[in-house]
Amino acid sequence: MTVTTKGAYEPLTESTAIKLAKELNFFKEGSLLSCHEIGDGNLNLVFHIVDENNTGIIIKQALPYAKVVGESWPLTLHRATIEGNYLKKAASLVPNLVPKVYYTNEALAITIMEDLSHLEIARSGFIKGKDYPLLSLHIGEYLAKTLFFTSDFGLNQQEKKKLQQLFVNPELCKITEDLVFTDPFFDSETNDFEPELLSSIEDLWADQTLKREVAKLKLKFLTNGEALLHGDLHTGSIFANEIDTKVIDPEFAFFGPIGFDIGQFFANILFQSLTRTSENRKMVTNHLHQAWDSFVKTFTQLWNNHSVEAFTKTPGYIEHVFSETFKSAIGFAGCEIIRRTIGLSHVADLDSIFPDEERIFIKQKALSLGKKLILKAEEIQSTTDIEKLLEQVLKEKD
Repeated sequence: MTVTTKGAYEPLTESTAIKLAKELNFFKEGSLLSCHEIGDGNLNLVFHIVDENNTGIIIKQALPYAKVVGESWPLTLHRATIEGNYLKKAASLVPNLVPKVYYTNEALAITIMEDLSHLEIARSGFIKGKDYPLLSLHIGEYLAKTLFFTSDFGLNQQEKKKLQQLFVNPELCKITEDLVFTDPFFDSETNDFEPELLSSIEDLWADQTLKREVAKLKLKFLTNGEALLHGDLHTGSIFANEIDTKVIDPEFAFFGPIGFDIGQFFANILFQSLTRTSENRKMVTNHLHQAWDSFVKTFTQLWNNHSVEAFTKTPGYIEHVFSETFKSAIGFAGCEIIRRTIGLSHVADLDSIFPDEERIFIKQKALSLGKKLILKAEEIQSTTDIEKLLEQVLKEKD
């Protein structure tokens, strides 16, 4: 392959990624470069290139198909452009919480960005028992600022409509619509689960009340273009250490309901909470409280100081917005927990549990928790209520 930034799309290899980095002059002439493909997701290639001084860059390239299925599941390469545009927009709002973007190329479907290898994927760290004391405070700030300033509360309605045009993302939204809101609740061939879970899953499929509530959540996802969402905000999309947090992988970005990103983060904190003993579970569940409190505090400040909507001065309106956002976040979290337990794409928090009996036990609890979050979304008023529900589920006898 002859690498050129003006050439036709072709998947990179480690050697051609190095050639591309040299062509774009990211390193001094004569530098000794090494490259490793480090992508562990389903949709992209990710190359980490460093020189002899350990100065590095990341080249991310979208694949025209989903790796988990193969070339029989084609995907648009335009998602790389959406990701680059999202990161640039987020950098104008939360520059300390997203990686720097150095270069994008729509034809090659690549984004070249800051090397974050000094940080760790939050999911991996949590599984190892680590904690990131500032992570949830940062995520609350990130959510508040990215959501407020792309909503009708913080962005002129005409400017918002123009921005929406940049983030029309039908193919990746379809993945969410199917894999989060539809397939796990029916006997779909995309589902993937242990046979020991079948009885519980069949009960879930037969629960018409549950399905009705999921249908409402799916409708909200389909129709409520409230703000620009990350669209896939889980702990595998967050780099962190004790002091820094960086959100990555926003290729699912689109305009949707404000509660969706919040619910995704809640769900992934709950995955890790399910795996912890009672003695150290609190360290993880604290992130629920801190993230929501940080979101509310920051969003309120923005509401009071930067609102462009006249009705934000109306008493009681912000409380209504928070109530509706929290309620939908709880429901979305429940859907995410169920789909990551029995759907096509799992999480290492659960799948890495051994022995098998313990993994099945925890997955049973995950299904119970997800179902209760969906059905009790109207009743759950605080993150403390979420924590109480978690404890109740863990104490239930099968």
